[in-house]
Amino acid sequence: MNDRKQHVLLVAKDSFLKKGFAATSVQDILDEAKISKGTFYNYFSTKNECLMAILDNGRDETTIRRQELMIGQSRADKKLFAEQISVRLMVNRDHNLLPIFEAVFYSGDADLKAFARKHHLAELAWLTNRLIEVYGDEAAPFAQECAILMMGMMQHMIHVWAVDSDEELSAIKLVEYILRRLDSIMSDIIKTSDHLLNERILRNIDTRHEEYTQTKTEIVQRLERFNEEIDKDVKACSTQYIQFILNELRLEHPRIFLLETILRSFRESFADTPDEREVHEITSSLWRYLETLK
Repeated sequence: MNDRKQHVLLVAKDSFLKKGFAATSVQDILDEAKISKGTFYNYFSTKNECLMAILDNGRDETTIRRQELMIGQSRADKKLFAEQISVRLMVNRDHNLLPIFEAVFYSGDADLKAFARKHHLAELAWLTNRLIEVYGDEAAPFAQECAILMMGMMQHMIHVWAVDSDEELSAIKLVEYILRRLDSIMSDIIKTSDHLLNERILRNIDTRHEEYTQTKTEIVQRLERFNEEIDKDVKACSTQYIQFILNELRLEHPRIFLLETILRSFRESFADTPDEREVHEITSSLWRYLETLK
């Protein structure tokens, strides 16, 4: 993503927060960003697409930070799990995304609601799978319901805290508190096999597949295009990281640990460059692909 496109997204987000999404027109964004209508539509076909890109940026950052935390760690580590959950809360807070999510959720726009639902189900899928990894296979029949309970507890705790306290709520403190409650809930629900949601309801909110995962071929093609288009003054180590990743992905069985080890260095080598956002998106797609190999 080039600097101008990133600038448009920052201006659009600021306008959405100040005026509200519905009250912000494309012309408002053009005026604030000081760009032509043609430039805007070169990046986004609609105002909705612009908003979706803002939220996708937050999703990408969450994915990368969660996966980097897990490098070399046990997937059953509850402290790691708490840190990973808190990442999403911190990203939403740092980038002021919660008001935008709420505007989308309460809008009457069918496309935006469908988009928000995909984000919600992707988070529910991640929580469900991680609960099984943390609490064991015996938790599998109940993990989805417990993930729903967790998301509800976090959401309402955050809202109540915001109303009644001037102090900022610690994300990790909140998550650790909820996980302590979940220990008792999970133990009891496994013992009693107690279900509220029936199979039909759970099937309708099935979260087993990830809407955003790209195939290996798509990722390789994007990396190849990126490698051809990057500035010739890019550091040699950066291009070496790209070539290493491409070589691994072309193998029938890529070495997951090696790719995980190199991805952070690849991302950080493009920090503060015009290509930083593009590398961020590529890295996020790579992490999601690697998860499908495990």
